[in-house]
Amino acid sequence: MGSTDKYQLEDQKTALKLFVVLTRALESIEKQVVKDINSYGLNLTEFGVLELLFHKGKQPIQIIGKKVLLASSSITYVVDKLEEKKLLQRKACPKDRRVTHAALTTKGENLMKEIFPKHEQALSSIFGGLELEEKKEMINQLKKLGLYAEKLSL
Repeated sequence: MGSTDKYQLEDQKTALKLFVVLTRALESIEKQVVKDINSYGLNLTEFGVLELLFHKGKQPIQIIGKKVLLASSSITYVVDKLEEKKLLQRKACPKDRRVTHAALTTKGENLMKEIFPKHEQALSSIFGGLELEEKKEMINQLKKLGLYAEKLSL
């Protein structure tokens, strides 16, 4: 076996190990994030919608679904649930009757002002196993990997 073949074999085994380690790390991180979000009486999807509206302001419901990676049927359900909790409200677009926006209510705004700083602190704790520079480097490496994978056509 030539050195090129050995390198290729090692590269393939390392890619597999990277996939397993990355997947397990993501599962562990997500478990902690979900536990934090659930402590506020919300699920991950509800929090994602509230966080988007909190930081970006009112949004067309169709856009919310795309930004939080939800099917249109699912986003309607989530918006309904958040509306029942009086955390957001639907608003018709005055310029286009086909478009409906979702916006935080005062209760939703107050909730996010209270819990978002706590959530940021929880994330800081969850990622506390890395130093600041390691986090920055990991961001760059994962972006590079994601952009490369996105371009592939296997």
